[in-house]
Amino acid sequence: MTASDSHAVEASAEFAADWERWHKKHEDRLAAPDGFLAITSINWLSETPARFADAPGEWSADESGVTVVLRDDEELTLDGALITGGAHHFGQIPERGGVFPADAHGVYEVAKRGGNDILRPRHPDHALRANFRGTPAYAPAPPWVIKGRYRAFDTPRDTTVGSVVEGLQHVYTAPGVVEFEVDGQPYALTAFNGYAPGSLNILFTDATSGVTTYAANRSLQVAAPDADGTVILDFNRAANLPCAYTEFATCPLPPAENRLPFAVEAGEVIPFEAR
Repeated sequence: MTASDSHAVEASAEFAADWERWHKKHEDRLAAPDGFLAITSINWLSETPARFADAPGEWSADESGVTVVLRDDEELTLDGALITGGAHHFGQIPERGGVFPADAHGVYEVAKRGGNDILRPRHPDHALRANFRGTPAYAPAPPWVIKGRYRAFDTPRDTTVGSVVEGLQHVYTAPGVVEFEVDGQPYALTAFNGYAPGSLNILFTDATSGVTTYAANRSLQVAAPDADGTVILDFNRAANLPCAYTEFATCPLPPAENRLPFAVEAGEVIPFEAR
């Protein structure tokens, strides 16, 4: 083996190891004791108080926000403060925001989706989490790391997309598009704001969707563009959204223009749980 061959092997091994570290971190978040695999139900709250089998208290919501009424033998904690028997008002929850009161048995997410208040209990002993065997994926391949260019809109655009929940819509702010080429053909994907400041999040489908990858969507996080707009699209890190695993997620669908006509044979594929 020549020196150049040795360097190539080392680079390939490091590329794969770096991907493995990313994938483990992604799976650990999903399967955390309070992660999406621990959700046991989704409950759409109304002005009529209701009690649910997997959560303490009687829950309701109106224009002023979400309220829980606890019996004398029930209690929750929120940010270290004890909530005991009686009524507790959480106030208005921002869209896609949430609070997480907890007790000895689990965490109880109070959130707003599509203008509707929801309660999602999360219990670490939930069977979906207990039986999780990891997420299969294509072997990481350097050719699926593609250089692109970010083009910002003159003004960020509010973009309405559908949801895996019938009748629900999400509105996200799209700051621009990412342009790139595959096999000499140009493509552009609408990008939303990512988790880290300046980063981007791209929701997409492709010719593998519903065949080897989850049909509704996959997500690709993109680091903040360079000063000249250069971005790196590492499709090896195309990840399933929570709706690929649980029926209690409200994941968004990609905008229509983000449906790629070719097969992205990279990233996560259909979870074992969904087969």
